Formats: sequence, C-alpha cells, structure tokens
Amino acid sequence: MRRFGEAIKSGQAYADRPGAYAIIADGAWLLLARTTVRDQTLLLPGGGIDKGEHPLAGLHREVIEETGWRVARPRRLGAYQRYVFMPEYGWWAHKICAVYLCHPVRQLAPPTEPDHFPVWMRATDAAERLSVGAERHFVRRQFRI
Repeated sequence: MRRFGEAIKSGQAYADRPGAYAIIADGAWLLLARTTVRDQTLLLPGGGIDKGEHPLAGLHREVIEETGWRVARPRRLGAYQRYVFMPEYGWWAHKICAVYLCHPVRQLAPPTEPDHFPVWMRATDAAERLSVGAERHFVRRQFRI
C-alpha cells in the first residue's frame, strides 16, 4: 500500500486508525469539504471509522457530518497510508485510508461537523488544491489529470 506524507518517526508509537474518504463526483464536478481547522482547508469528505463500524457505514456517516449530503453507489478505488499526529485526539496515528468513488444524491441538512462546509469544485482544480497529497493523487488518477 502506498504511503503519503511525513516520514515515519523512529521510536514513535502509532495507533492504527482506519478511515474512509469519498470522491463525490457529478460529471467533472466534485463535492468537497472546506474546513477552517488546522492547515487542511480543502478535503475529500471522510474520516475515521469507529470501532465495530462497517467501512461503508463510516463513509456515509462522515460524508453527512462534513457536507450534509447523502451519497450512493460507493465503489472502492484503493487505499493509502499516512503516519501523522492527530491534534484533535493528542496521539500519533497510522492512518489506513480507503478511497471510494460516490455519486451525490441530495443534501439532507447542513454539515454537523463544526467548521466544515460543502463546496463544489471542478476536478481539475481539486487535483491542485486539495490539502492532502494522497487525495490529490486519487483525484488525478480517477480523472486522468
């Protein structure tokens, strides 16, 4: 599995943190999550899968929390890993992230996640502007950019 981001810190203990992320596409347009949290301002909607939660259930929950949208027909595109400090939890994580292609259905409500806002953007722009390198990689690969 390909690794993105920071190098592994020697001697640092990491907790495994599985996650699911969505490329939500309507033609050449993507639904993304804009946030004012930390240095990551534009993201694929998604996040950590809770213990005992099925990855697809976690994907749907995270998309609703971060965008307010319901999605359909998730198809797994692949996965990547990152080693990163998670300040919201205060620990180091080995993130194992599955990426799914989804189709938007409709917006159910505003996002419930604080400081998250849905934004539509062309895939070509998202491929340059997403905050996480792995997310840019998957968008470029999916849209052959």
